[in-house]
Amino acid sequence: MANVVATEIKHLDINNKTCNDKTSTEEEDVVNPWNVVSKSDTGIDYDKLIKRFGSSKIDAELVEKFEKVTGHPVHHFIRRGIFFSHRDMHQILSTYEKGKPFYLYTGRGASSKAMHVGHLIPFMITKWLQDVFDVPLVIQLTDDEKFLWKDIKLEEARQLAYENAKDIIACGFDIEKTFIFSDFDFMGQCPNFYQNVIRVGKCVTFNQVKGIFGFGDSDVIGKISFPAVQAAPSFSNSFPFIFGKANIPCLIPCAIDQDPYFRMTRDVAPRLGYHKPALLHSSFFPALQGAQTKMSASDPNSSIFLTDTPKQIKNKVNKHAFSGGQATIEEHREKGGNCDVDISYQYLRFFLEDDEQLKQIEK
Repeated sequence: MANVVATEIKHLDINNKTCNDKTSTEEEDVVNPWNVVSKSDTGIDYDKLIKRFGSSKIDAELVEKFEKVTGHPVHHFIRRGIFFSHRDMHQILSTYEKGKPFYLYTGRGASSKAMHVGHLIPFMITKWLQDVFDVPLVIQLTDDEKFLWKDIKLEEARQLAYENAKDIIACGFDIEKTFIFSDFDFMGQCPNFYQNVIRVGKCVTFNQVKGIFGFGDSDVIGKISFPAVQAAPSFSNSFPFIFGKANIPCLIPCAIDQDPYFRMTRDVAPRLGYHKPALLHSSFFPALQGAQTKMSASDPNSSIFLTDTPKQIKNKVNKHAFSGGQATIEEHREKGGNCDVDISYQYLRFFLEDDEQLKQIEK
């Protein structure tokens, strides 16, 4: 699918850091698990976001350690700064270097029958990480979350998760080392998982969860308790049929809008005697209309779905993709295009692996 897209495009601290924090009057970007909006044509200011969330930038030192420890060149997502931020990645690499185990955890909250290309980003790097480190992977399908947040029936939420699971499976994960589960189906079958949900729930006050996620008095209680469900897969003993009783660290590749969940989890983990989950944060895959917001499954004109035909993709790009061209031919000849805002070029940064070819297209 990625090749088709490329082909068509070519011609908490828990108490004081919240989803809605604004560190200065200049802070205009909105980044939380449910909304991503920037007023800049180039999109979110990720350097500001790193400071705001208190994460660490992926720098040359970490890239060098990555390549030294694994013996592999880093994925082009890391090389190009698409994955740009982390928490405790140095510790994961040191764990691997010592021959000790860790596992991967990522997830998907299905709100459409098919995933769009932006949803692939965490799964693509997770597939690469599983191949490089040869480790187990758990994938959580948060159909319960979508039922709570969206105006859909429970049965529909379950069905959407099932449909999205097909797209996830198609990424090619190691069948012997990958466990994909729906919250609705799994939580009642695994007491250990539910026990960790409740352990987390007992550690976070209503006041704290309101501060982190911006919940209000009119939000249903299911929303308020849900963050503990997304936290539970961070702890290896939630999956006794995979890890037994072992306390093994985990690495979570995800878009940075999911970070508030795991800031909460990292605050709670030591109090429960567990490892803090490490994270790799990706930037957002921009909507066709521009980088001010991420691609959204709820707006078909902003998205390229994995079920779209090459013809549909071409039409969407030609009709809706924001151009980095200048206002007039004369101005364009004088100044050239602006690749920082040109959506077709930005998509190639994600999906075209050849650096030289990308440089030539940019030129």
